[in-house]
Amino acid sequence: MPDHYLMNDTGQEFISRSRYHLTEDFLPKIERCLERLTDEQIWWRPNEQSNSIGNLLLHLSGNARQWIVCGIGGAPDARDRDTEFAQRDRIARDDLHSLLTTTLADVDATLGQFDANQLVERRTIQGSDVSVLEAILHVVEHFSMHTGQIILLTKLLSSSDLHFYDFVGDTPTLVL
Repeated sequence: MPDHYLMNDTGQEFISRSRYHLTEDFLPKIERCLERLTDEQIWWRPNEQSNSIGNLLLHLSGNARQWIVCGIGGAPDARDRDTEFAQRDRIARDDLHSLLTTTLADVDATLGQFDANQLVERRTIQGSDVSVLEAILHVVEHFSMHTGQIILLTKLLSSSDLHFYDFVGDTPTLVL
C-alpha cells in the first residue's frame, strides 16, 4: 500500500479521535459538572489570580473557535481573549452551556469537512506559525487541561463524586 494511503488513514484517525475527545469525552464531563453547580458556584474563584469555571468555559469556547473554526476553517477571527478572563458578571449556566455546545458543534463540523491530507499545511494562529495537526492537538490538549480544572473545582464546590466511570472487573466503562 502506498505511503500516502497510510498517512491519510492515520490523519483521518487523528481527526476522528480529536472530534471524539472534544464532543463525546470532554463536553459530557463538563456538562456533568454544570448539572451539579449553581450559577454562583460557576463564577466562584478562590482568589483573584484564579479563574472561575465560568471564565474557563468562555476561554475554552474562544480558544477552540479561534484555533479550529477560524485558524483551520477560515472563518473570521474576532476573539478578544482578555475579556474571557476579565468577565466578572455572572452569565447563566444555560447560556455558558449553549456557547460551549455551539462552539464545539462548529469545531466538529470544521474538522468533519477537513481533508486529512492537509494536516501538515501551515497556518498562523494567535501569532504562531503551526501545522494544522499541531493546531488540532493544541485544542484537544488545552481542552483536556481545562476540563480537569473544571472537574476539580466541581468536586471541591459540590463535595460529590462525579461518577464518570463504572468499573466492571478491570475494564472501566465511561458513564455519561
